Amino acid sequence: MKFVFCFVVLATGLFTGCGGGSSTAEKQETPAAAPSAATVKVDPATAGSITGKVAFSGTKPKPQPLSMDATPACARMHEKPALSEDVVLNDNGTLRNVFIYVKAGLPEGDWSVPTTPVKLDQVGCVYTPHVLGVMVNQPIEISNSDSTNHNIHPLPKLNREWNESQPPKGDVKVKTFPKAEVPPILFKCNVHPWMRAWVGVVKHPYFAVTGDDGSFSLKALPPGEYTLEAWHERYGTQEIKVKVEPKQSQSADFTFKS
Repeated sequence: MKFVFCFVVLATGLFTGCGGGSSTAEKQETPAAAPSAATVKVDPATAGSITGKVAFSGTKPKPQPLSMDATPACARMHEKPALSEDVVLNDNGTLRNVFIYVKAGLPEGDWSVPTTPVKLDQVGCVYTPHVLGVMVNQPIEISNSDSTNHNIHPLPKLNREWNESQPPKGDVKVKTFPKAEVPPILFKCNVHPWMRAWVGVVKHPYFAVTGDDGSFSLKALPPGEYTLEAWHERYGTQEIKVKVEPKQSQSADFTFKS
């Protein structure tokens, strides 16, 4: 009798394990992969633009020379003392080095990333340009045109921090940032503490940096209502709301005060 009982129990277990019931693993379903975001395409027949200037109001700060006394080799690269670029006023009363971008209002989706790299150089122990913009995952080519060693050290808050040396006239470094980040990322040099640059990283192509006339232009915008943000390393940020109608060129001006 004991033999018959054990046989029945064994047979029942085999039947269940071979399909008589559903196992836990069989009940679990592999989650479907999330659909990738569609690439945004702008109709050139309806696209508009936003142009403007960034004015300065208040007491004009006096340009400060960069102290390169600790590294005479850097000082010898300049006929006149190099000046700090944290505040640069143009002759027409506008500000240089203001980063402007569309903060909100663009269609959802992915934007095509340019394969053309944005360039950041080190010339005379100074980063040039002082402020630049790049799209997420767009390559940045970092060069050292000097005859002295530099140490490139970005300090992001959302992207990965890294710290690499670059020998005199050494190989170009190519870097990317996988996450959008504004305020812009501070770049410094651990060898020369006065060296500073800022890199704004955005998901779309609608950004600009003011130059020697303080102007900016955002072209080929789809019609819509947008929030523009202007960032300056000393004076902070400002926002403006702008509505762009089909084929319309809209204006948007900022004023920073000291």
